Amino acid sequence: MQKLILLLSLILTMTSLKAQPPAALAAFEAHTFTDEQSGHLLPYRVLWPQGYDQDKKEKYPLILFLHGAGERGVDNQLQLTHGTPLFMDNQEHFPAVVLMPQCATDDYWAQMVKDEDQRRYNFNEYPNPSLAAVQKLLHTYIANENVDPDRIYLIGLSMGGMGTFELLAREPQTFAAAIPICGGTNPALLALYAQQVPLWIFHGEEDPVVRVENSRRIVQRLAALGVVPRYTEYPAVNHNSWDNAFAEPGLLEWLFGQKRR
Repeated sequence: MQKLILLLSLILTMTSLKAQPPAALAAFEAHTFTDEQSGHLLPYRVLWPQGYDQDKKEKYPLILFLHGAGERGVDNQLQLTHGTPLFMDNQEHFPAVVLMPQCATDDYWAQMVKDEDQRRYNFNEYPNPSLAAVQKLLHTYIANENVDPDRIYLIGLSMGGMGTFELLAREPQTFAAAIPICGGTNPALLALYAQQVPLWIFHGEEDPVVRVENSRRIVQRLAALGVVPRYTEYPAVNHNSWDNAFAEPGLLEWLFGQKRR
């Protein structure tokens, strides 16, 4: 089983290398951010709303997008592999500042230990270096750009789905809504933000990389906390359930309809 998972991860990585959309490379500006405390260098891309003018008073939502393990690196390109058409094609009706940071090759968004095909999610006082840098980058944009602080949204897939859950636990007061796709977390952490942040959770029933039981346990725990999230599970779909999620009717309508509680 472990060999199968490694093979699938390699296939996903190779697919990512071939699938970078050229239009996204042009639309998303390339930048780097340095965490002055740790010295960690975070590559990231940003998509601006059409006609964005920092001197004007108009405020925009901000979407933070966390990619999967196959898109880690330092090239500041691989993180554009998945999700960019969703943001680029809908800027007219759903204008937003979209941040797409890139996790370091030897790092992970979430604190997680893998035993065989099982994952244990830790939660230490200090986040991993890449996620810590993302937190500071995010608040730099909130403080210095025309961003509506009540409409900060979080989306992540696979490793990024795990990072989404961890970031919510670390900053439950920041986000208006979140979309974790084929991710996982320690269900005990859900109480930190369950009542504050609406979730739309996605998973493929036949996911061999991040088992669907991860999302099922999360939904069960939320129900025990008196919260009913939106949960979409795709029958016969494998790990790339993000393709289905990004094509989901009403996804952005739901997301942009949320405001910070």
